[in-house]
Amino acid sequence: MRKQAGQRAGRDHGHTSVPHTADLRIEAWGRTREDCIAEAVRGLVESFAHVSGTGSQRAGDRHLTSDTDADLVAAAVDEVIYCVDAEGQIPAAVEVSRGADGGIDLRLHTVPTSVAQIIGAAPKAASLSGLTCSPDPSGQWSCAVTVDV
Repeated sequence: MRKQAGQRAGRDHGHTSVPHTADLRIEAWGRTREDCIAEAVRGLVESFAHVSGTGSQRAGDRHLTSDTDADLVAAAVDEVIYCVDAEGQIPAAVEVSRGADGGIDLRLHTVPTSVAQIIGAAPKAASLSGLTCSPDPSGQWSCAVTVDV
């Protein structure tokens, strides 16, 4: 099954997720690196839970740094997985902004897992294999991450 939000042609942001036997591949794009990472996080959440209409009950801020833009994508995905596993919270909305040090500030508006409709396998970790995040010649950013489920 393939899910898609937005279209690469005609939309400046969106994501596509492609399930595999033991993992999930998320491809995302946006006008900026931060938009792209936010779309990847939305794609991750949509792969295993419906949270629309639940309203967020809590917001949490995280600052993430890394040596590469691709590693920031993995860090954001792993932060969401930690939020689900350790805190019992699923992001209903996400905001990503550029940090002063070149990292990202990730704001997750979450709901308890008990109010979400779980529709797929829980994600376990971002894989470093095939991890990408970069702008194309026009300045549009795209990223891809494989998630173990």
